[in-house]
Amino acid sequence: MKFLLASTCLAAALFGFSATASAQENCELSVSNMNWASAEVLAAIDKIILEEGYGCTVRLLPGDTMPTFASMTEKQEPDVAPEMWVNQFRDQIDKAAEEGTVVFGAEVLSDGGEEGWWVPTYFAEAHPEIKTVGDALEHPELFPANEDPSKGAVYNCPAGWGCQITTANLFKAYDGEEKGFTLIDTGSAAGLDGSIAKAYENKEPWLGYYWAPTAILGKYPMKKLPFDAEHDAKEWAECTTQVDCAEPKINAWTKSEVFTVLTPKVQEQSPEVAEYLNTRAWGNDTVNKLLAWKEEQQATGEDTAYYFLENNPELWTGWVSEDAAEKIKSAL
Repeated sequence: MKFLLASTCLAAALFGFSATASAQENCELSVSNMNWASAEVLAAIDKIILEEGYGCTVRLLPGDTMPTFASMTEKQEPDVAPEMWVNQFRDQIDKAAEEGTVVFGAEVLSDGGEEGWWVPTYFAEAHPEIKTVGDALEHPELFPANEDPSKGAVYNCPAGWGCQITTANLFKAYDGEEKGFTLIDTGSAAGLDGSIAKAYENKEPWLGYYWAPTAILGKYPMKKLPFDAEHDAKEWAECTTQVDCAEPKINAWTKSEVFTVLTPKVQEQSPEVAEYLNTRAWGNDTVNKLLAWKEEQQATGEDTAYYFLENNPELWTGWVSEDAAEKIKSAL
């Protein structure tokens, strides 16, 4: 009986090992590499951890918020969107989760993201009368556009980002064009960042959309202007975040919830990987410091990911199993 029991346990152990090994060998995932710094770094961290710690093969795919979400729901690819800012399309993503086309992972930015319209701190100090967005939009002469100084400039989100829609609707709600402003298409994250850097270098006024956590707000102190209304969730869902909103009203951002979003394949393929993606989270302070290092060193997302893993084991080892942690440490 003892021999039979031992044989049964050994067989079970070998079967379990074989199944686990097979599951990891078949772990092939695509991860959205979105085009802003914190998401780029997080995608690189996920690639290293999933490959070195869990034996997966990971492909990084270029992505933006709305195109990535559409691709996940329609094509089930990519498998992982590491940093999805969901406020601007909460109803759609909740519906997709209810229908089972996507799954929520961890609330990856544990203390939430911050979005809004900002001015440089030096401008705010020089113009204490500009207390709100409404105040700023009464004075186009204070924010002259580079191409046409007779108009004021409001710098928008890059194309493809959900905040481009929101900012355009808020600009319309404030009658920005009628008040003498133009909405500037910044083209890319680099273009938006560059517009702030240029303003700071020349101590010029600047007004537009930005968010945290970012290296830019650590490097260039900015003041967020409050909107002239409280957050209206119904208006936000039905109009502020919608492309075809005909008559948007003045509204305000609330705390930005930032989640990792997965396809159902992830759980089916590897519960261990899903557990990691359901656990992995960090705060604004950590991300700001990391992005500041990235910018100062002119480092790639991959370089920054390795720097983070090498210097913050007390944080990331809590995201993974002990076995995965040892494998990752050996690979660094």
